[in-house]
Amino acid sequence: MNFEVLTPHSLASALDALASNEKLVPLAGATDLMVYLEAGTLAPCTFLNLQELWELRPVLALNGSLTLGALTTYRDVRLSAVKDHFPMLAWAAREVGALAIQSRGTWAGNIANGSPAADGVPALMAYDAEVDLASKNGRRSVPLAAFYRGYKQMDRRPDEIITAIRMPLPQPGWSDYYRKVGTRRFQAISKTLLAGRILLDANRTVKDVRMVFASVAPFTLRAVQTEGLLRGRHLTADLIGDATRAIQDEIHPIDDIRSTEAYRRRVTANLVRDFLAACGPVC
Repeated sequence: MNFEVLTPHSLASALDALASNEKLVPLAGATDLMVYLEAGTLAPCTFLNLQELWELRPVLALNGSLTLGALTTYRDVRLSAVKDHFPMLAWAAREVGALAIQSRGTWAGNIANGSPAADGVPALMAYDAEVDLASKNGRRSVPLAAFYRGYKQMDRRPDEIITAIRMPLPQPGWSDYYRKVGTRRFQAISKTLLAGRILLDANRTVKDVRMVFASVAPFTLRAVQTEGLLRGRHLTADLIGDATRAIQDEIHPIDDIRSTEAYRRRVTANLVRDFLAACGPVC
């Protein structure tokens, strides 16, 4: 099979190339693409190598919000002060494969790959991330929670490149939770995963909440219905029970080589219970 590599040296040149040939395959860390290549499931193509684009270099800018340039790796986040404000990003980065993968893999690549089992996307989505996209015709921003439309289907045109990921700086009072369940503690694809955040008032009323799941739907799933059930209500054992039942109507797990639907449903309910109970004693 024949594979070629095109290496532009500016974002403008990359966007010109995509505009003239939308079949180009963007390549950054290549940690996902090489899996398909090794498996023989990647059709011959021309890769658009993004590594020389200074405009996509890691930014890690904290100024009321966080900006991650599209070439920001998991390791970049783990070694930065970002983890002090966005701890779930550091927790997720720790779960993504071995150190070599963490040093090559990018957060933008995790989004663009569109895997339902992505480790980084749930944490980003729980922090209300937005995806910056650029094409020769202009730029736009899409909420990550609205980015996926189905399995490997996303709101990115073939002529667009992800240039950055942006998140608002978390306000005080939020509690974060990240738990991945896999065959092993590390270096395993998730069977189910929950990235959750919750904001309670002094009376333990749920002021706001985010619950984002991996490996239980065709794409990374934000459980907006279960969030709505919780929001504005006093956090009690009964409410937690209601949430563990409500989540069953939102997830759509399957049987596959890694797990079964029944197991994923049971363990996902346990994760919801653990997340809500971990916020403190319930009445």
